Amino acid sequence: MHRLTPTVRRLVAAKSSKNIISKSKRCFASASASPTSWDADTNDATNTNSPTKLFNPTDDHAALREMVRSFTEREVEPQALEFNRSETFNSELFRKFGSQNGGLGILGLTAPDEFGGTGLPDATAVSIVHEELSYSDPALCLSYLAHSILLVNNLAVNANDEQLARFMPGICDGSKIGGMCMSEPNAGTDVLGMKSNAVYDSARDGFVLNGTKMWITNGTLTGKETGDLFLVYARTGTEKRSDITQFVVEAGMEGFNVGQKITDKLGMRSSPTAELVFENVFLPAKTHVVGDVNGATLCMMRNLEIERVALAAMAVGIARRSLDEMIAYASNRPAFGKSSLFGFGQIQKHISESYAEYMAGKCYLYATANGLDLSTYGNGLDADGVKLYCATMAKNVADRAIQVMGGYGYCGEYTVERLWRDAKLLEIGGGTNESHHKNMARDLHKLDGDKLE
Repeated sequence: MHRLTPTVRRLVAAKSSKNIISKSKRCFASASASPTSWDADTNDATNTNSPTKLFNPTDDHAALREMVRSFTEREVEPQALEFNRSETFNSELFRKFGSQNGGLGILGLTAPDEFGGTGLPDATAVSIVHEELSYSDPALCLSYLAHSILLVNNLAVNANDEQLARFMPGICDGSKIGGMCMSEPNAGTDVLGMKSNAVYDSARDGFVLNGTKMWITNGTLTGKETGDLFLVYARTGTEKRSDITQFVVEAGMEGFNVGQKITDKLGMRSSPTAELVFENVFLPAKTHVVGDVNGATLCMMRNLEIERVALAAMAVGIARRSLDEMIAYASNRPAFGKSSLFGFGQIQKHISESYAEYMAGKCYLYATANGLDLSTYGNGLDADGVKLYCATMAKNVADRAIQVMGGYGYCGEYTVERLWRDAKLLEIGGGTNESHHKNMARDLHKLDGDKLE
């Protein structure tokens, strides 16, 4: 468990005096009308039995949560509906997540501060940020995850100092936006079946990359040009399926282009998704190969663990918002002579089950995150498990919110239909539910009779 670094404390202190909002304004939009907020992380931090100690293990984590929550209410919430309707990426707002011009400073959350990052390799902080952003705009948070976890964190763990000095400042300050390229048109869950390949050219001391990557978040910011910088996985050997290497590919490199922007998605509509094409892209070995040649499979699997925890945190944020909207509506809607919908057993069932499932997921999330060391690997059982549980939980809670709100819940203005659509991706992206079943069953089988704690 890591405490926040001095860099983070200064960041939080600088934001706190003008950004942190009162607890009476914790819930946004119609949820603000709720007589009770089901946000357990705002309980009295002095109570050692409070869930606060699990969700905010230190005062610094609580301050980080307050800072991101305040920013989300002020900057993220007002634009969410508009950009999701238009399927456009709010790059101007996204850049405010960076450290430039007094920005929030969370794009490099887990990156070393000496290279422009925040210096916080802390899975709990990662969970806090993703939960809070997803309360208002899961799609924007998905783009944040692709940039800060799939790109920045991966580089922070695996790149050398020269590469960190070259690439990290721009992706931490927000001047460059990127992501990671792993999936292909015919290789999703079967990631080691990828066909993209990079062949070493000894005459130029570099690799020539060819292939196509699919479903790439932040692959294009405009619909025409590529994003700025990507970590790309490609096959570099023929002896083993795991002979894979990761490369840095930059916008403007010859042969690197957008194949197509993926539009008309069910959810996450303001997060740009693209097919990226690599045709004889030359990558210098000294500067653009990250880690060992043929050694990227371990890097991939290690980063998948924190990605899945972050996706579970997004699910928790979706569930919390859905609960707040559901409770607010039920509290203020009279029907059949009763002052509110809370007088009806069917509604009581929807709300009570949703709260219980939300709290179970949130406790699982922070119990997992609080014990996760981002420099290690082999934590897949609970990284898989928490995402498996929370993704479906969030979808079900959003579904119940729609049911409680009836026709209003079915309309975009009332938020929960968007949350329901966004939640579905969490059962697919970052590992399908079926892949989690396979991975978890494999790991549990290895117990070979040992008892669970």
